[in-house]
Amino acid sequence: MKKIAIPIDKGALSLHFGHCEAFAIVEVNDGKVLNTFKVTPPEHVPGLYPKWIAGMGVNDVIAGGMGHKAIALFNQHQINVFLGAPAKSPEAIADEFLSGKLTLNANPCSHEGLHGCHG
Repeated sequence: MKKIAIPIDKGALSLHFGHCEAFAIVEVNDGKVLNTFKVTPPEHVPGLYPKWIAGMGVNDVIAGGMGHKAIALFNQHQINVFLGAPAKSPEAIADEFLSGKLTLNANPCSHEGLHGCHG
């Protein structure tokens, strides 16, 4: 089984990764969504989310934007990072991702620390 983490606010992808209200964890098997559940993240501390998400067995993170340091930390935990996702529901994002139809525009955050998009 594969797991995808998507930061969300009000049911859709959160544009502020480091300060999202929850993460949707999407469980996938054979290219099909089996289950989606929400988890509330711990208090935001730079560098904590990659380790916390890795502890849930997540393989991929799909986000709007993210700082270079957070990307590197996810990669150290063997988690793939996909950036530039649209503000859609986690189910729609997962379905489009799994079918190869998700439009991603690379969007690493380039303004370190100014609005909390860092993991």
